[in-house]
Amino acid sequence: MSFPTRPLGRSALQVSPLCFGGNVFGWTADPATSFNLLDAWLGAGMNFVDTADVYSRWVPGHEGGESERLIGQWLKKSGKRKQLVLATKLGKDMGDGKVGLHPKYIKQAVDASLQRLQTDYIDLYQTHDDDPSIPFEDVLGTLGELIQAGKVRAIGASNYSAQRLAEALDCSERHGLARFDSLQPLYNLYDRAVFEKELQPLCVERDVGVINFYALAAGFLTGKYRSEADATKSARGAKTTGLYLNPRGLRILDAIDQVAAQYRAQLGEVAIAWLLHQPGITAPIASATNLEQLQSLVNAATLQLDAAALDLLNEASQED
Repeated sequence: MSFPTRPLGRSALQVSPLCFGGNVFGWTADPATSFNLLDAWLGAGMNFVDTADVYSRWVPGHEGGESERLIGQWLKKSGKRKQLVLATKLGKDMGDGKVGLHPKYIKQAVDASLQRLQTDYIDLYQTHDDDPSIPFEDVLGTLGELIQAGKVRAIGASNYSAQRLAEALDCSERHGLARFDSLQPLYNLYDRAVFEKELQPLCVERDVGVINFYALAAGFLTGKYRSEADATKSARGAKTTGLYLNPRGLRILDAIDQVAAQYRAQLGEVAIAWLLHQPGITAPIASATNLEQLQSLVNAATLQLDAAALDLLNEASQED
């Protein structure tokens, strides 16, 4: 199977309709599982994988870089670098003062990521967080140097407000600097308001590709967590139930249940299919820790929801 690719913003990158979230590599997916997932992802016709230098520093005993290292080992073993659109990020705290977007640190961070990934170039290099302490001219200028050097093909932003993203895009135009061709925001059927109010129209108007994270609301939209007792079902269960297990969350699950029954699909497939129908979305990011979950993601990319299903989901997920 192969999926039609779509352009990521104004960049030359052509990406599959879903992006695999690499935060699981070296955390909830061991090396053998990670290699199998990457092989299966490409085998299913997808080509897009997103990670970050900081993954998975939050795990006791980890220092960050675990996900990138595993991807690098897989690339060396598989020889499939040219089949992959590889995205990573910098800027979150890696310890020892390694944080932010100072030009000197950007140059250090990209070289460290390239070494861990065992590759000569990164397809999409993203600033993981905004860093208002550094002028956009310096950030974008330095990232542009990486593009000129062949270390990076395109750049993107993550966790930016609409105002700051607009300022960055204006800076690029005004000074002829590299521009952010993608945005990685929080967006899913539950978390709608922040993205839809200002970021979505901005990205559509300025032709910025959107690769949203938490597409399944940390697993909640799969229907896995319907009571406090379900919090023990995964490493992030307590956080997930704390954020989403409330009357609105249950109302959304009820609507997804109805649509899933109609299409004989899994709940997570419906939640992702809804995202693929939203303006400006290029490739939602979702992860899997086994091949069954991965196949469900692939199924979601083929699920076409009708207007009645979309209306039901939209109504149920309106903010209270």
